[in-house]
Amino acid sequence: MFFDTHCHLNFQIFDNDVSQVVNQAIGVGVKNIIIPGTDILTSKKSITIAQKFTGVYAAIGIHPHHIFEMFINKQNQDKDIFFQLERLVKKEKVVAVGEIGLDRHYYQKTKYDDYQINKEFINLQKKFFISQLKLAYNYKKSLIIHNRQAKDDLLTILKIYKKLLLPKKVVFHCCESDEELLDFAVKNKIFIGMDGDVFYDEKKQEFVKKIPLKSLVLETDAPFLSPVKKFPNQPKNLIMIAEKIAQIKKITLEKIAEKTTFNGKILFGLPPF
Repeated sequence: MFFDTHCHLNFQIFDNDVSQVVNQAIGVGVKNIIIPGTDILTSKKSITIAQKFTGVYAAIGIHPHHIFEMFINKQNQDKDIFFQLERLVKKEKVVAVGEIGLDRHYYQKTKYDDYQINKEFINLQKKFFISQLKLAYNYKKSLIIHNRQAKDDLLTILKIYKKLLLPKKVVFHCCESDEELLDFAVKNKIFIGMDGDVFYDEKKQEFVKKIPLKSLVLETDAPFLSPVKKFPNQPKNLIMIAEKIAQIKKITLEKIAEKTTFNGKILFGLPPF
């Protein structure tokens, strides 16, 4: 049994074949899937999809990249956004707030014109990140944390708001190969998500050797980060990721499956096997 702890079945690429994609995943042993939201629309879609399938669950949140929409509109949308998130977090099968966090990366493909990383935009990201940390804490939901090229800012906030991090209820999604992040994660009982880039990223291959099995969960981040560099990635490919990590860590696939599934269920507060 395997657990894909991060899979965007709510993205448009899967609109016409969600059932087929889920059934193919189940067919190879991926029995649980978490669908993270990245904005209000995809958060709503994650709930709708999760409610149709056994073993599939939703997360809701605003990805830092999409906070740019509020930044360019220069309008005070905070209250409306948080009102909608608070309504969604109470819905059936919502187990987490995410994916949320900080992002300083310049994306080659984005729907936003004149995308820019500046102090004002990063401050807005921080504001929304902290507010969503509080939302998760208030409703005792797990956290899916996104970080891209913003480690120092991220760790500063997490250290200040450490009381909002429920033990074993937080994951560093697609964690960067950074020992400071790993050290913080292990000390604070935060899980580390590993994806298909472990196939072709040599730094990730070295990094995964250092991750304690007790801290490891598996992700596809579908439709992205395909282990075979073929778009779109699918949750059925989680098996390939598990096999690669088993090979790198020199343990059995069965052990990887057992432990990472157990970790995933602890992370999202789901019943054991």
